[in-house]
Parts: sequence; C-alpha cells; structure tokens
Amino acid sequence: MYEQQQQLRLDMRKRHDHSRRSNHIEEDEEKLEIVDLSGMSLEVLPNPHLNLGTICKLDLSNNNLQSIPESLTARLLNVVVLDVHSNQLKSLPNSIGCLSKLKVLNVSGNLLQSLPRTIENCRSLEELNANFNQLSKLPDTIGFELLNLKKLSVNSNKLIFLPHSTSHLTNLRVLDARLNCLRSLPEDLENLINLQVLNISQNFQYLATLPYSIGLLISLVELDVSYNKITTLPESIGCLKKLQKLSVEGNPLVSPPMEVFEQGLLMVKEYLCEKMNGSHKNSPKKKSWFGKLGKCSTFSGANIPLDDREGYIMQNYRSIEGLASPRYVGMFSPKRLFSPKSYFSR
Repeated sequence: MYEQQQQLRLDMRKRHDHSRRSNHIEEDEEKLEIVDLSGMSLEVLPNPHLNLGTICKLDLSNNNLQSIPESLTARLLNVVVLDVHSNQLKSLPNSIGCLSKLKVLNVSGNLLQSLPRTIENCRSLEELNANFNQLSKLPDTIGFELLNLKKLSVNSNKLIFLPHSTSHLTNLRVLDARLNCLRSLPEDLENLINLQVLNISQNFQYLATLPYSIGLLISLVELDVSYNKITTLPESIGCLKKLQKLSVEGNPLVSPPMEVFEQGLLMVKEYLCEKMNGSHKNSPKKKSWFGKLGKCSTFSGANIPLDDREGYIMQNYRSIEGLASPRYVGMFSPKRLFSPKSYFSR
C-alpha cells in the first residue's frame, strides 16, 4: 500500500528532446522524465520503476534522506537538474562525478562537511547551491574543472577560505559566500571577468581585509562586504565602472569615512580615486601609472599623456579585457602590479 502511495506521488512528465540533422529531417524523439519525490518524508529511496537513464530532472528535496546510493547516482546519465535540498545528507556519493550532463545541483540545507572531489567531473555544471551546510572547505581544484559554472552559492557554512582555484571560474556571474568564517579572499580575483555579484557579508570578526584585485572585477555590479571587520576599502574599488551597489554597513570603517558614504556611491569612488592618486605623489613617476588609470577613469591608457607612459613595457597597451586572456592574465596579477619589483617598474 505504501509503495503504491509513493508511486501515485510520482510526478512524471514527458519531455521531448527534438534534434534535427543537417538536412532538417527530424530524428526519433527521445523521451525523458521529470521525477518528483519531494516532501514525502522518505528515509530511503524506493526501488525505481523506470529506467534511470531516462530521467532529466530528479527532485528528492524535503525528505529525511541520510544517503544517496552510489549505484543510483551512477545510472542518472541524462540528469540535468538534481535537487536534494533539505534532507539529512552527511555526504554525497562519489559517483556524482558520472553526471556529465548535470547543469544544476542543489544540495542546500543538509549536513555536508565536504563535497566529493569527483564533483569536478561535472563539467557541464552551471549552478551549484550548497548553502546551509557544515562545509569547512571546498575541493582545492574546483575552479580548474568547473569552467562553465555561473553561480556558486556557499553561504551559511563554516568556510575559512575559498580555494585559490576559485579565481579561474571565468564564467562565474554570482558568488555568494556570506555567513561563513572567511579570513581572506583569493588574490587573483581579476580573472573573474564576468562576475557581477559578490557577497562576502557577515563573516563578522574573521574578514578584516580585501585584496586589491577586488577593484579589477570589470563586470562587478553589486558588492556586499557588510558586517565584517574591515577598516579600509582598497583604493582600487574606485575604478569599478559598472558598480551600482556597495554595502559596507557593520564594519569599523576608517577609510573612506562614513560621511563620504552618506554622499553616495559616486562620492565614494571619487574619494578612493583621489586617495589612490595622492598615495603616489611622492613615488617615482614610473610607479604611479595605476593611480593615473584611476584618475583618468580608464584602463586603456588612452587618456594618459604620452610623457607619463614610459613605465609601460608594452608599446601598444591593451585594455583589461585583452589582459584577461590566458596569454596576459598572469601579467595583470596584483602581486605584480603592486610589488616593488613590478613588471611595470624598472
């Protein structure tokens, strides 16, 4: 009776995957299933009555599952969306790496302390939601493999740092790492050329500084660093042309002072740019190029007087978009930009 009731709760809708050959003749339709087993108080999964290879979306959310069988996951060869949020999962099966077509994975609201390293094999993954778990770290090389990832949500965990490989997620649009225990951020953030939203708020007493490279996120629209222990914003933030929202409340900020924030984001940017320029007044001319970029509101160098360009090592200076290519991205590392032995210094 119970199994029959479970079977009645199955929500299986047919999906047709239409594909055409080059001569525009339709091939046979491939039937894929959407299986909904959410909110059934399941402690174990029932024996499936269908071919797991035909499932494109599997919803197991809002149950009491403590584990997912390795054998089941390995057979979900066509699954695109897997939702297991709000269960009691303490780990994910290693066979999750077999899901080569997986685009959306929601594992939020569980008891996960780590993610299996095999998740790096899910190279089609575009959205990963691991909010509200007990994660203390992410796989070290996650950024080298999940190159299609557009949204990474890991808020409300116990993360102390983000892997350095995170800066290689060049397609990432949204990074949500609030409500963790972050001590620092990766240095080479400028590689995240498509990042639009960065939320690292509410790391409270742990996060005290931001890397200079945060001001080189050329696509950034929203930045939330509220409720941390930050006293000084990097001057490079003044160069974020697309930034429309900056949240800093709950920090013991000294620079910029709060009276500047009260005048709006535009004044904050101007203050940081002026401070950047002023900090280079007593420096040799060849080391002041970055301040001039901020002053001229450009990264192309087109508005910089010819006499002040002698510190550049490239005759035809490229824009930051060009420098973001694999050939030049290492040259734009903040370690090189701001170290005394910079590639742009003699």
